Amino acid sequence: MGREQFGLRLQQAGQVLGVEIDPPKIDALLAYLDQLQRWNKTYNLTALRDPEQMLVQHLIDSLSVVKPIANILYKNTVLESTIADVGSGAGLPGVVLAIMHPNWEVHCIDAVEKKMAFVRQVSSVLRLRNLHAHHQRVESMQPLEADIVVSRAFASLADFATLAGRHVATDGHLVAMKGREPEEEAELLRQNTSWRITHIETLPVPELNAQRCLVWMSRQGSL
Repeated sequence: MGREQFGLRLQQAGQVLGVEIDPPKIDALLAYLDQLQRWNKTYNLTALRDPEQMLVQHLIDSLSVVKPIANILYKNTVLESTIADVGSGAGLPGVVLAIMHPNWEVHCIDAVEKKMAFVRQVSSVLRLRNLHAHHQRVESMQPLEADIVVSRAFASLADFATLAGRHVATDGHLVAMKGREPEEEAELLRQNTSWRITHIETLPVPELNAQRCLVWMSRQGSL
């Protein structure tokens, strides 16, 4: 399937998700996909090999969180936002967030060096000055004071809160991208941390035949 067709599908996904993707952003997302395919041949950044699967399971899946995050930042009147993507891998959803919102400072964090080298390359090739790559363990970094700390298939909710919670600003949120609603994880979170689930948002991901939800968490006392 050609580039033009992929661009059309991204645009249609954006319409379903309530996210406007203008032509320069379509180009940037497709350029990112090109880079991911190229690097993946050598460095094995993601288990997916098929561009079609990458489009849906990586790009469109990541696009599904853009509006929910923008909504909460707008509601909290945060103008110059800091977003941290923990266990970012090849930059998902961090690179997509950086492309969609140039006014957000996006920090991708991963313990695997080659993955962060890739994100640095993407930042350079796409001239994304707001995209930063950190090859570090999240628990050993200086606190980022982020408005949103997001993860996609990084860890259980309790482990995510324990390792990454220190990077969340006072009134900020931890946000976990999950498949089904994680009931057992929610109980362990309550038992073992000072973080609580504020709400769980169902994510309708276009073209993806799987359940997705976004789990929003705040520190006790900042609800």
